[in-house]
Amino acid sequence: MQSNKHYLLFLFLLIIGGLRGYAQEDRIIPLPIKAAQDTIVAPILTEKELQEGLVNDSIPVDTVKTKPPLLLDIIKYKAKDYVKLSQKDQKIYLYNEAEIQYQDTELKAGIIVMDYIKNEVYAGRIKDSLGNYSQLPFFKQGSNEVVPDSIRFNFDTQKAIIWNSRTEQQAGLGQLGSEAMKVYADITKKENDSVYFLSEGKLTTAADTINPDYYIRVRKAKFVPKKKVIAGLSNLYIADVPTPIALPFAYFPLTVGRSAGVMMPFIGNDPNRGYFLQDMGYYVPIGEYADILLSGDFYTNGSWGFKTQSIYSKRYKYSGNINFRFENLVTSQKGFSDYSLTKNWNIQISHSQDTKASPNSRFSASVNMGSSEYYRNSLQQRNLPNTQNNTLSSSISYSKTFPAYPSVNMSLTATHSQNTNTQTIEMSLPTLQASMERIFPFAKRDGIKKGLIQNINLQYDLNAQNRLSTSDDDFLTKEMFDGARVGAKHRIPISTNFKVAKFFSVSVGGNYEDVWSIETYNKRYDSELDAIVTDTISGFDRFNKYNFSASVGTTVYGTFNFGEDKKIQAIRHVMRPSLSYGYAPSFEKFYDEYIDGDGEVVQFTRFQGTLYGAPSLSKSNSLSFSLANTLEAKVRDKDSTATEPKKIPILSNFNISTGYNFESDSLKLSPLTVNGGTNILNNKMAINFSAGLDPYAIDNNGRRINTFNINNGGSLFRLTRANINTSYSISNETFQKDKKEEEEDVDQFDYVAQSGGCTDDLFGKADSFRDTGRDDRRDNDEVENPIFGTTIPWNLRLAYSASYSNSARQNEFSNHSLMFSGDVQLSPRWKVGGSSGYDFKNKGFTLTQLRFERDLKSFVMRFNWTPFGRYERWYFFIGIKASFLSDLKWENRSQR
Repeated sequence: MQSNKHYLLFLFLLIIGGLRGYAQEDRIIPLPIKAAQDTIVAPILTEKELQEGLVNDSIPVDTVKTKPPLLLDIIKYKAKDYVKLSQKDQKIYLYNEAEIQYQDTELKAGIIVMDYIKNEVYAGRIKDSLGNYSQLPFFKQGSNEVVPDSIRFNFDTQKAIIWNSRTEQQAGLGQLGSEAMKVYADITKKENDSVYFLSEGKLTTAADTINPDYYIRVRKAKFVPKKKVIAGLSNLYIADVPTPIALPFAYFPLTVGRSAGVMMPFIGNDPNRGYFLQDMGYYVPIGEYADILLSGDFYTNGSWGFKTQSIYSKRYKYSGNINFRFENLVTSQKGFSDYSLTKNWNIQISHSQDTKASPNSRFSASVNMGSSEYYRNSLQQRNLPNTQNNTLSSSISYSKTFPAYPSVNMSLTATHSQNTNTQTIEMSLPTLQASMERIFPFAKRDGIKKGLIQNINLQYDLNAQNRLSTSDDDFLTKEMFDGARVGAKHRIPISTNFKVAKFFSVSVGGNYEDVWSIETYNKRYDSELDAIVTDTISGFDRFNKYNFSASVGTTVYGTFNFGEDKKIQAIRHVMRPSLSYGYAPSFEKFYDEYIDGDGEVVQFTRFQGTLYGAPSLSKSNSLSFSLANTLEAKVRDKDSTATEPKKIPILSNFNISTGYNFESDSLKLSPLTVNGGTNILNNKMAINFSAGLDPYAIDNNGRRINTFNINNGGSLFRLTRANINTSYSISNETFQKDKKEEEEDVDQFDYVAQSGGCTDDLFGKADSFRDTGRDDRRDNDEVENPIFGTTIPWNLRLAYSASYSNSARQNEFSNHSLMFSGDVQLSPRWKVGGSSGYDFKNKGFTLTQLRFERDLKSFVMRFNWTPFGRYERWYFFIGIKASFLSDLKWENRSQR
């Protein structure tokens, strides 16, 4: 009986081909093969003996070729409780934490049954002592994983039938990378390694795998892992309730990364332009490093818009993006008095080159140009904050360094500056700049420079430009080149420096300039017209000028010590006074004369109105004085282990400057200029200020007169202008003490506020409703707030600005406003925020926006409201967060 049992085991091993043992725990136990009487050991043949049909002692063997085994590798299996072999059923049973491994296929389950005749395996759950199912099967083939209730798999055909399968696929390319798509099915048929057929399936990105808050029900579908799901009738379920959102067939891409596809439009109604389709387009990846998105807006009243966006990036080489937008806006109907047709456009280009790409050359671009009214007239919500921007600027540059001594830096730059209020545009096409490094002719190149002679140095600079001034109407037409000014300026500065009496630094230098122009202007009096006529003279012309300068400066330190046992240990004051002298002669040789209609001689220069201006007719001989101050305190650190006191700035900078002109016949003193700034409250509040103080009085017409203000019955100085800017940010974390500081008192030197880390949205937030990716929300520690007694996260940002003018006794604020914005996290999923401001000069609120956001787990809901003003409107959005299902949304908006 024992011999028969071993013989059957021997046959079993031959059938399943390669199944060499059974495992308990992680051990593979070889099975002994015995005959009735003796142990039979199969002879081991060499490849040569097999070819010759011989055994070791030349015994002939069967050379008939046999079929290769159906199994190509060893099947390893184990179970925790038992492994049972049933000869009657021709099956092997594995119970409790059962596992099977075969090539790249892995199967784990509570119970596994192997049929070694059919080469099939069945896996299922087991019941625990309470009657609950546990140890769900886990099936993995390659990188594909499935968690079903039960599975039946054939090793020969690699086909399977799976009941209640659950698998997770990474898909899309959201803000935070790929997102997980869960695929459920009542019955799944595995056709091969890459094709599955689903019956009664569900697709969702919900985190809750048991009761998802939404899913797309598909009756029948073809599922290709990591590529796509092609389904028949599909419709959206929310909380297991079917919705009317359905499609007769559907295609769900599951590719990770970029793939071409249609961008679904937003459908809405505008009271002024009718029904519309907005942001309808097509996305196309271009190779490995770039992509392009083409989209458009269409309105029933004839308005339309076009947008193209492209992003490109190559690691260690370059990166950038190009955005172009055009809008053709129709207001009212032809024939009506209020009919208008407006064409607005805007282009934005950004390009940056990695420093590793080319250390000696660099190309960069930052372009923002277009119609002055584009942002104000645009119907896109994302452009709302830009309505408060009055300047558009651009710069495209290429620079090259020639490192050989003396090194030369060259750059070619095109710039653009556009005022959207006046619609004036200033451009340079292009600007050429070149500079040679500083040369010390009387000192060794790598040696130490000492004294007056060795510190003598010189440089060379070149600046050449083609500058244009135009307007919106003439931009990008041939008229924009009318009045272009072209010129070049060569400059050679020479200087030296040395010490006097150890503490005084003296600098002496001069500057030579040679200015070229290809166009000059001649003036004459025309008696017939009784007017001054300006004639343009084409051709190369030049003038030169030079000046001399000298300065002396030092640094003075003052420290007031209060004792190391005091809270404030010391206050340090640093002063840097500087006295400068400058001289430039008169360049009257470049001036001509004409006689006007009154018979008087008028001097003029043909270079007046050229690109770099004209040489001065008067001599310059002036003395200027400046004093720079910094003030800081040394405070005992609250950390008892700290060995040094903490430095807190009181005044980061406080500067005073004025001047005296020896050549002026009156008003020799220059106005006193004062400016400064500081940061307080642990850098949470920044304060900057400036002022102008004039020592001279003014007459009844507001003109300066050569009389000191104090002699005219006034004060020593007359305040002509003043400006202050301050910003402050505060959050719930501001009042959270560090654990080490809990026992310390808070006074004016206890600055323990933490950074709020929020983006400045004082002019509103551009909410692109296509951006529905998961929130990059920072964690908020549940720390009790000692002042407000609440754990609700919040933040507030304030910005105050005031400009005062009194140069001609106007005594008015030219600008006076307070801007503020903030957010409150009412709950982990509720967030409200807003931004606004008040203009004290014009007595009105600035652009005001209120924002409400609700995180609905798989969905996000947003409501933005601008309650009043020119841009009064509201937006509502609710949609799925996952980027590849972002078209499952509902939006509504009101525009006026």
